[in-house]
Amino acid sequence: MDHFPVATDDFPPLPRDRESPVFDEPWQAQAFALAVRLAEAGCFSWPEWSAVLSQEIRSAQEHGEAEVGYYDLWLRALERLCVEKGLVNAADMQRRKEQWRRAYLNTPHGQPIELSAGADL
Repeated sequence: MDHFPVATDDFPPLPRDRESPVFDEPWQAQAFALAVRLAEAGCFSWPEWSAVLSQEIRSAQEHGEAEVGYYDLWLRALERLCVEKGLVNAADMQRRKEQWRRAYLNTPHGQPIELSAGADL
C-alpha cells in the first residue's frame, strides 16, 4: 500500500516513521491489518471506513476523551463497522471481550494469557 487509505485531515496524529505507520503494540498492527483485509475482501468500502472512523474521532473529541489513542479509536470504528455489517454479533463480541478481560485478570504476571483462563467457573 503506497498511502494511508483514509482521509486524515481531522484525525489525531498517526504515529509514523519515515516510510509507514508505526505501532506501539502488536494489537494496533493487527487491528490495522484486519481493517485493510476486510476492506480488500469487500466487507466495507474505504469511504464507509473513513466515515465511521471520523465519527468515532469526532465523538471522542466531543466527549473530552483526549487521552484516547488513535488506534483505540481505530478499534472502536472496526468493532462498530463489523457489527453494523453483520460480520459479528454485538453480544457475542462483548462476551468474548469479557472473557479476555477475565483471562487477563486470572493470569499470573509474566505468563502468556490464554482465553481458557477467562472461562466461567
